[in-house]
Amino acid sequence: MRNLIAVFLLLVLTQSVIAQPGMGGMRGGGQQMNGRFYGKLVDSKSGKPVEYASVQLLQNKFDTASKTRKDMVIAGMLTKANGEFSLDNVPVFGQYKLKITAIGFQPIEHKAAFDLKMPGNGGGAATGDMSAMLNMVDKDLGNIKMELDAKQLENVTVSSSAPGLKLGIDRKVFNVDKNLVSAGGTAIDVMRNVPSLNVDIDGNVTLRNNTPQLFVDGRPTNLTLEQIPADAIQSVELITNPSAKFDASGGTAGILNIVLKKEKKVGYNGSVRANFDSRARIGVGGDINLRQQKVNMFVSGMYNQRKSISNGTTERLNLFDSPNTFLGQTDKSIQEGSFAFARAGLDYFINNRNTLSISGNFVRGSFRPNNNSDILIDTLSSPKASSFNDRQTNTKGNFQNIGTMISYKYNFPKAGREFTADVTVNKSKNENNSIIRTDFYTVPQNQLISSFGQQQQINGQNENITIQADYTNPLTDKSKVEMGARAQMRKTSSKNAFYFDNNGQWVLQPASQVDYESNDQVYAAYVTYSNQLKSFGYQLGLRAESSDYEARLLKSSELFTIDFPISLFPSIFLSQKLGETQSLQLNYSRRINRPNFWQLTPFTDSSDRLNPSKGNPGLNPEFTNSFELSYEKTFKNRGNFLASIYYKHTDNLITRYQVSETGAGGEDIVLTTFINANSSYVTGLELTARTNLYKWWEITPNFNLYTSDVKISIPGEPDQERLTSFFVKLNNSFKLPKNVTIQFSGEYQSKTILPPGGSGGGGRGGFGGGGMMFGGAQSASQGYIRPNYGVDIAVRYEFLKNRTASVSVNMNDIFRTRRQDIHSESSFFYQDVFRRRDPQVLRINFNWRFGKFDANLFKRKNMKNQGDGGATEGMNMGQ
Repeated sequence: MRNLIAVFLLLVLTQSVIAQPGMGGMRGGGQQMNGRFYGKLVDSKSGKPVEYASVQLLQNKFDTASKTRKDMVIAGMLTKANGEFSLDNVPVFGQYKLKITAIGFQPIEHKAAFDLKMPGNGGGAATGDMSAMLNMVDKDLGNIKMELDAKQLENVTVSSSAPGLKLGIDRKVFNVDKNLVSAGGTAIDVMRNVPSLNVDIDGNVTLRNNTPQLFVDGRPTNLTLEQIPADAIQSVELITNPSAKFDASGGTAGILNIVLKKEKKVGYNGSVRANFDSRARIGVGGDINLRQQKVNMFVSGMYNQRKSISNGTTERLNLFDSPNTFLGQTDKSIQEGSFAFARAGLDYFINNRNTLSISGNFVRGSFRPNNNSDILIDTLSSPKASSFNDRQTNTKGNFQNIGTMISYKYNFPKAGREFTADVTVNKSKNENNSIIRTDFYTVPQNQLISSFGQQQQINGQNENITIQADYTNPLTDKSKVEMGARAQMRKTSSKNAFYFDNNGQWVLQPASQVDYESNDQVYAAYVTYSNQLKSFGYQLGLRAESSDYEARLLKSSELFTIDFPISLFPSIFLSQKLGETQSLQLNYSRRINRPNFWQLTPFTDSSDRLNPSKGNPGLNPEFTNSFELSYEKTFKNRGNFLASIYYKHTDNLITRYQVSETGAGGEDIVLTTFINANSSYVTGLELTARTNLYKWWEITPNFNLYTSDVKISIPGEPDQERLTSFFVKLNNSFKLPKNVTIQFSGEYQSKTILPPGGSGGGGRGGFGGGGMMFGGAQSASQGYIRPNYGVDIAVRYEFLKNRTASVSVNMNDIFRTRRQDIHSESSFFYQDVFRRRDPQVLRINFNWRFGKFDANLFKRKNMKNQGDGGATEGMNMGQ
């Protein structure tokens, strides 16, 4: 009778268990009853809950593959913010082992089992004590105390083992903290040490000889590279052939993404910095981060002074003059300025699945370039007539940028399934006022003939709004679907005018006045499907973008429009693993490059008298089809090697071009503008490696061999000369005794054609973002750049406990070899330009890090992003 009662109670209990929420019911067609273990993790000393600790339930089973018994995971989770955990759907019959690990704590392992007992004599259980029976399979493990691991905490405090460069088939990630030569500088100094990137003396960046699309934290920006302090950058991502997930802009060059520092370390931490250079300019900065319970906050600020000195010569033969004339120009420019950079943000972890973030940055600066140009003009006739001009240009400029980003992230219960949405707003403005005075002298008497004064005023504003949403859904553990939508709205305005000096009064030159406004919108949606079939993987993607551009000259009411209702951008990525350490990938994508503001704005910049420039509002976007085959090998010493063969074909290539026009004074001038060439292609081989030759010596070589061809297809004009060129960059890091590190880096660029002038528009380093200061030497599609190389060096010494303080000394261009040496020609002239800017600038930097680690504040999000510095999250799939 008792056995019958016991069987009846177990049947009733089974039904009750099925009805219990979170208890999982029965498996195997009702043949197995399930239960639940739950409890809470607390700090043994403070009593605070331990959140996001790993809790695993193991059972020893027979493994058919290895023919042995081994521990297998039955259930597991991360503890909640209050330290609680609940392991559901656990078979009630069996012996288990509970394994608990958390960063900063000693691991815990102990046995766990359900106390199922058959009803005994006395009738207690036999009378149907249902509550007691339920408690048997719904077991409370109570508060489990965890002991701090002092050794592990010490390691967390001092470790910084992230490599200086991480190579992947789809991207390269450059860790700026490892880069000593850029300390105290700007983003331009960082880019000079990033493999694959070539940076000229004015801070113009090219990737495979084209200008990449510039992003900050995965979104478009109005900032220029010279407005971003190097100490504010966490990492730099290079994506040479982005898939359909990413913004289709960028043409032939891909994406350059700057990830700003945003600490996710638990507790509080920060740093204080200062620098002083050989031109008596200072820089100070600091940041602090606090992460506690549901809130992560960070604030950083920096102030830098700059003094830039540029010298150059220009020799030019004008063929359109009658008789022909020779011009020789000597330039010296000194620019002094300063800028402040501030950034703050907040992450609010609403619960385990919802996170809300907001961040903002503010940049403001001023610059004062003073330029002196001595111009000698000779007529190539008999008798020869000569003249000499002395031109002084004094400019006062100011710029300001304000950016805000609000983002939301939701993690679904299903692992890997997530939804993100964000809004980014950037607003910038600049004001430039230049006083230009030219004195005319006789030659050789050197007598003053006359003087002419001009004033140029340029004011501009830019507003950029980006709204984006992305969704990721793993279909299986091998396949997933990703989709998203994005809208970008940009509004720009510019006012440009020349005034002439009339007895001390500035009088407007009406013909020079240009008031220009433009609006453009890009709407996009994408979907990708990826799958892994054993060692073979593939990803298919399609992106649709609709864009329209409208610009208006306010004075004449002239309207310019460029509309593309729908453009499709497919991408195909195929990958094959060749064992555990090798992989091969073949990919294809179609991309677009829309002309940027400076290429479209139809006013004339005459800051360089010999090379005036003007935008072309009639430009059309260029479309590029890109193919890339890559091989990647990982070595036992954590080094790796990446080889890529690439081919890119572009239609309607945006390129510089010369035309003859009549100047404001009635004289004939040659004007540099932009046109759509018929087509072009570039193909090349790029090799990159990172390896430790010895424990104390890490080396990162990069080699790019490429050839390109541009077809202008204009009657009477020759096509660009086809050239095969190469680019070499070598970074060395030496770890010496006594906490001393030396970094030695250099690059060499062989003779190459001029970058065409399209592709991205985000690489210009102009200090104020308001124009091409220091003269645009890249004047035409018809020309080449002569070989150039440069070497930088830095030494750092770390001291105090845990090496929390450091002093470093760096010098750029130590051999004074970095220069700009360009030859250009057309049917109007031959021209050679030589310039050198800021060689051998010595900078001394001091840095002190502080903080306190509290293991109870550890977050899952931190654990997820710590390995890559948040770089992957910043470029989350929908760019």
